[in-house]
Formats: sequence, structure tokens, C-alpha cells
Amino acid sequence: MSLVRWQPFREIDALQREMNQLFDEFLTPSMMRRGDGRSSAFSFAPAAELEETPDAIHLRLEIPGLDAKDLDVQVTADSVSVSGERKTETKTEEKGVFRSEFRYGKFQRVIPLPVRINNQNVQAEYKDGILSLMLPKVEEEKNKVVKVNLG
Repeated sequence: MSLVRWQPFREIDALQREMNQLFDEFLTPSMMRRGDGRSSAFSFAPAAELEETPDAIHLRLEIPGLDAKDLDVQVTADSVSVSGERKTETKTEEKGVFRSEFRYGKFQRVIPLPVRINNQNVQAEYKDGILSLMLPKVEEEKNKVVKVNLG
């Protein structure tokens, strides 16, 4: 049996991320109006991947079906906000039934970052429905862990 060191601050960070995700899901509009005046269920928040390296945070968001001009990305020292709108295409079907499972409407997702970043040097790329952001850490965050020689 091996001993595992308890790290309460990691558990607090994990709890904070779970609470943020819960509020993101709760604050996403649950009903949106369709072009024909009827309401339809709508809940869309782009899926995200967050990876931390010694020098930066790499964030990828899955936002298919939009052009880069339809996205608004704002970065602060401790969070990233992505919003946009997928507009409805109007189609009429004379014979038969028309059904659409596409999601239309506005969305917004705010992602809190685990460390402070330098928001002046963010690099972004939007390709094939994937928004990739490279968020460099501030110098104080890079140097947080220091090896101490005991000799």
C-alpha cells in the first residue's frame, strides 16, 4: 500500500471547476425562438480541452459550422470568454416533413484559467471548426516551483 499525499488546494480547484461547469450549463439559454415563432429546446456550449505546459495554457474549443467573423473571443488575465451566433437558414418544404437537429442561436462560454496569463501575447487559430488558443503564462507563474538544494 502506498501513501498518497493529500493536497487540499487541488481538491478546491477541482470543486471550483465543477461549480463553474455547473453554472455554465445552468446559465445557457434553455429555450430559443425558431424562425416560425415556436420554441425549441436549445442548450449549446462549445466543448473545451485545456492543457497546461510549463510556459503556457493551450485551450481548444469545438465550434463547428461558424466562420471566424461570427466569433467573439475575449481574454483576461484569468479567463477566456467565447461567444457567437449560429444563424438560421430559412427553408421551406412543400411536400413531406422538414426536420432539423441543428442548433441555432447565440452562445457564450466563459472558461476560468488555472493560472494567470499574459493576455497581450495570445495566439489564436480557427480551422475546421476548432478554435485553438495559446495563452502564455506570466513570468511569476512560470517561476512558481523552485528547486532548493540541501547540500
